[in-house]
Amino acid sequence: MARMTAARAAVEILRREGVTDVFGVPGAAINPFYAALKASGGVRHTLARHVEGASHMAEGYTRTHSGSIGVCVGTSGPAGTDMITGLYSAAGDSVPILCITGQAPTGVLHKEDFQAVDIAAIARPVTKSAVTVLEAAQVPGVFQQAFHLMRSGRPGPVLIDLPLDVQQTEIEFDPETYAPLPAYRPAATRPQIEKAMRMLCASERPLIVAGGGVVNADAAELLVEFAESTGVPVVPTLMGWGTIPDDHELNAGMVGLQTSHRYGNATFLESDFVLGIGNRWANRHTGRLDVYTRGRTFVHVDIEPTQIGRVFAPDYGITSDAGAALELFVAVARELRARGELPDRSVWAAAAQEKRARLQRRTHFDDVPIKPQRVYEEMNKAFGPGTRYVTTIGLSQIAGAQMLHVYRPRHWINCGQAGPLGWTVPAALGVARADPEALVVGLSGDYDFQFMMEELAVGAQHKIPYVHVLVNNSYLGLIRQAQRAFAMDFQVRLEFENINSPELGCYGVDHVKVAEGLGCRAIRVTDPAELGAAFEQAKKLAAELRVPVVVEAILERVTNIAMSTTNDISEVVEFEEIATEPAHAPTSIRTLKV
Repeated sequence: MARMTAARAAVEILRREGVTDVFGVPGAAINPFYAALKASGGVRHTLARHVEGASHMAEGYTRTHSGSIGVCVGTSGPAGTDMITGLYSAAGDSVPILCITGQAPTGVLHKEDFQAVDIAAIARPVTKSAVTVLEAAQVPGVFQQAFHLMRSGRPGPVLIDLPLDVQQTEIEFDPETYAPLPAYRPAATRPQIEKAMRMLCASERPLIVAGGGVVNADAAELLVEFAESTGVPVVPTLMGWGTIPDDHELNAGMVGLQTSHRYGNATFLESDFVLGIGNRWANRHTGRLDVYTRGRTFVHVDIEPTQIGRVFAPDYGITSDAGAALELFVAVARELRARGELPDRSVWAAAAQEKRARLQRRTHFDDVPIKPQRVYEEMNKAFGPGTRYVTTIGLSQIAGAQMLHVYRPRHWINCGQAGPLGWTVPAALGVARADPEALVVGLSGDYDFQFMMEELAVGAQHKIPYVHVLVNNSYLGLIRQAQRAFAMDFQVRLEFENINSPELGCYGVDHVKVAEGLGCRAIRVTDPAELGAAFEQAKKLAAELRVPVVVEAILERVTNIAMSTTNDISEVVEFEEIATEPAHAPTSIRTLKV
């Protein structure tokens, strides 16, 4: 039998589970693991500047390719607590990442030793499993079980805490005979799918809601085939955006309170049947449930049994992996079509596209300072269908989702449930690490950018290029807009006169100097006519220099972005004038029809 330290066994298991990259920050209590990582070889380490950043890099990495699992590593104490936000983010969006922390020796865990904290207890609510390994011989089994859990059922994160003495203890372990455990994914039955199809066929105006579970199952092609077989329009959720291309004739647009389209909400209000696949009925998609559910029959398909009925009771629920369910949906739809038993949905689908051509928001403004809508219009022109967008929260994300276009799964990588500020920079680095040939574009407001902008140095050090679009209004824009309900504008202004950069006026932080100080390049744009050239230059510089390139657009200080408390189009507040002629929305998928 082969003898090795438990730390070395852990590294060997990572390699055999398909891990090629880890993100982390070393420290005294995790150094044995790092020594094993160095000795084993074959796993590339990216040194983060902050351990929370490492956890977000791991999530971005996971979400880029089907089957990938990002790994983040830190030492004992605050390293683990700093990564809790990353674990929460991954858990909320059903993303498998593995967090490995060092720990004080087992003999002093009860003595309030330096940086000894019960990280497993802290992490348990935001992970599928969190364990401190007290016996070295258990390390192989704990790691094997971790990968099994992360991949089984609803995917999610796991934390493994390794005391210093456990890492250093020698154990018997033969890596050559190691094999991953097969993942468990529940699958729908034929009678279940047939019942759901009978309900769909009995409706007049059905819709399919495609969630992030379709992305996780790598089932976008099946979704499109099912939609095309039945002629039923598709509403992608924010997490499912890209499962059906934006320019597909059956894409009905997004629905919701914020990241939604006027035409998507209008079509949804006319529907009488909704088939949700791999979605969780998030509150910013549904809004008030009385409006969302009134007059509609619902079928809900989800991999997690306890998701069925969690937000509201569907008329029929099916526990299944989205891919397994869609395989059966496609098969049954083909049979019904062959027998001539599928209703003709062409008039209903055409009505959805008619709304798409008629109910558009304006993006073309020539104002100086720049209106944010124009930034997204120019992004549509500059960045093609292969672009992987990365963003988290704020008016920048909301407006971006209303106005950008996404054509492929895993090309809109958005922190949906947790929405932590600072997520975008490290997540974009993780995405670019996973797909170095892709054009990766981060999108941030100024406050999200400032939360973790030190991680740009990671891109400079490790030669990880991407383009970061920074829309700067020197405001906590989303919170300012929310404060309108309280008739206040309190503690949300970021403006100040920078004594080192007086040309900025009240815009405060000189992001160009910061980015350059961190080893990157940056371009500041104050005229909307110069945005396109700046994006092209940023792409060129990122490719040539192999570093992140920031394009900062100086926005008007106050812009309110359309949103509401329901998806009733009559209740959505449109703060800007809507498009009334084609030139108002030149990059829309459908040419505006007045």
